[in-house]
Amino acid sequence: MENKLPSKKKIKENYEAYREYFLEIMDNIIVILRQNIKLSAQPTYKTRVKSFESYYKKLLRVKAKEAAESTGLLYLTDMMGIRMICAFLEDINIGLEQIKKVFDIKEVEVKGAEKKFSEFGYESIHVLIKIPENCKPELAGKYAELKPLTDEIVCEIQIRTILQDAWAEVEHELIYKTEFTPFDMPLRRKLASLNASLTLADITFQEIRDYQNKLQKELENRRQSFYSMADHLLDETKVVSKQDENESIQRITPYVQGTIDDMLLNAIQAHNAGNLKLAVEIYTKIINSISDDDKNIAAVIRKHRGMAYFSMNDFDDALADFNVSIQYDPKAYRTYYYMGIVHSIRKEYKDAVENFTKSLEINSFQAHTHYRRAVAYYEIQEYEKSMDDVSSALSLGLNPDDCKGLQEKLVSKFDMKM
Repeated sequence: MENKLPSKKKIKENYEAYREYFLEIMDNIIVILRQNIKLSAQPTYKTRVKSFESYYKKLLRVKAKEAAESTGLLYLTDMMGIRMICAFLEDINIGLEQIKKVFDIKEVEVKGAEKKFSEFGYESIHVLIKIPENCKPELAGKYAELKPLTDEIVCEIQIRTILQDAWAEVEHELIYKTEFTPFDMPLRRKLASLNASLTLADITFQEIRDYQNKLQKELENRRQSFYSMADHLLDETKVVSKQDENESIQRITPYVQGTIDDMLLNAIQAHNAGNLKLAVEIYTKIINSISDDDKNIAAVIRKHRGMAYFSMNDFDDALADFNVSIQYDPKAYRTYYYMGIVHSIRKEYKDAVENFTKSLEINSFQAHTHYRRAVAYYEIQEYEKSMDDVSSALSLGLNPDDCKGLQEKLVSKFDMKM
């Protein structure tokens, strides 16, 4: 009995009939992905329908008999592909977990994990999702001639970093597309070296991001500590005793001379832990190690050291550092705010108003700065301006309880009722 051979012409006609339909499905899936995938740096998306030649070769390899007998389109699991391209390695697993919450997952596979480091593969995660019904266009109008496909059709989402995607594109052209695996040893070594370099670059980018996240967390802790101490000094009129300079803080790693970034992180950690003498010491070493041209670095370090001096109740040195920081970075609205706080503590309210005003001229959306200027205005008997600032602070979301005491004082000055 003669074997029936599949008709390439008929298979291609079926394939072409569904191509635009598949593209519209993927566009609808990407809409859902954009709405639900939330990463620190939002991913970009690419779509592709498997090329006919690739589809046909795979069809003959895995479904030749069905292809010969079928009159419709035979669907393959990698027919539709979406690439979700992320900035950092950490985003891959975060993105995968978010995809799992949105779609019906049929399969998750890590491609390339089985390869040796010297081989030419590159890892990426492939996720097969069931196509949601609301992503399938109606089989009407331009799709009226299409036959319904099985409910179990899937779309493959490949999750990669930018560098993984770059390697995949080049690898596809050099090796996969040409069906050529280089046997020349120097050429193999070059490809392996490129693969290793891209892998190392991805790891390095992630390490930098991890460092930034850690530094940002320490900076936020230090800033909140400053605000808490300022509130305590201004509102409670209590004197905070200086940190015992001999106190040992166990969670601080020993200071080791390194890059400015290393030194800064060590200083901020010491600052947050209350080891202010060590913090000032490291800040000072950074200041002494940089040139006069490094204005951005100098502005940041002077600001940090000024905050450490503030925490030690050394207000003269704090103001001196804040003033130098402002000279290097005149747009640093937080530094003006810190200066205003120091002047308020010293009851130099006109100077405090001036600094708070400069801060608000740069960034007017600061509820606490409006409130602190309102307090300073009250102290110099500028009651209307004080009331305006209280209103601004409340409009920007300041807790009404924080303003209640000042409001009551102002009401009594205006002889008004709440």
